[in-house]
Amino acid sequence: MILVGTLAATQFPAAAETPSVQPGEWMVTSKTVLNGAATQPTTRPRCLSAQQTEDIATTFGPQMGTVNSTCAPPVLETTGRTLTWRIECRGQMDMNVQGSFDFDSPSHYTATVSSKAWMAGSLVSDVKTEIEGERVGECKQ
Repeated sequence: MILVGTLAATQFPAAAETPSVQPGEWMVTSKTVLNGAATQPTTRPRCLSAQQTEDIATTFGPQMGTVNSTCAPPVLETTGRTLTWRIECRGQMDMNVQGSFDFDSPSHYTATVSSKAWMAGSLVSDVKTEIEGERVGECKQ
């Protein structure tokens, strides 16, 4: 079984050219389609520290943990405004997960994260999440 959690699967080397985002309070809206069925969109605040915005790959990269599966190291690419990554896991459950983030300004981004999972060769999960993040001010802590 694959668990999406808060522990990063790996640390990424810093790229020479990486996207830039501002620290502060962000409103993040997610729209998910799970096995063909759309779920209710959700919007939640997220406070990004200066340290988190300096390490885009860790902050927005894959964050997974596995049970009875082994994941290959993530493949990561960054440009001046985009971050793309993918990760493959094999074992009791096989899973492919990929993300594509477009940081169109230091205060706005859009992203798509897709995952597919198979057990015994049968597709058991097909999830696509579209994400939009917008900086709304300073963190409220």
